[in-house]
Amino acid sequence: MDTGYSEQAERLMRVHYGRLSEREKRLYAAMEAVKLGYGGQTYLKKLLGVDYKTISHGKKELRQLSSGEMIESGRQRKVGGGRKKNG
Repeated sequence: MDTGYSEQAERLMRVHYGRLSEREKRLYAAMEAVKLGYGGQTYLKKLLGVDYKTISHGKKELRQLSSGEMIESGRQRKVGGGRKKNG
C-alpha cells in the first residue's frame, strides 16, 4: 500500500507509538487506520506491529468518544481491574 508517508515519517510514527500508554496506542493506531482508509489496518500491522483486534478495539473507543459515551477519567484501567490481592 502506498501511504504517501516518507521513511522518516514512518520512523517517527514508530518512535511516538512506542512511548504511548496501552489506551493511547489503541487510539493512535485506530486514528491512523481511519485516515488511511482501505488497507490502513494491514499497513499499520506491519509498521507498528499492532494486532487487528487492537485497531478494531481502538476504533470502537473512538466512536464512543465522538458520540460522548465515554467520559475521560484519567485512569489507565477500569476501577477494580488488575490482579486481585490475596488474603
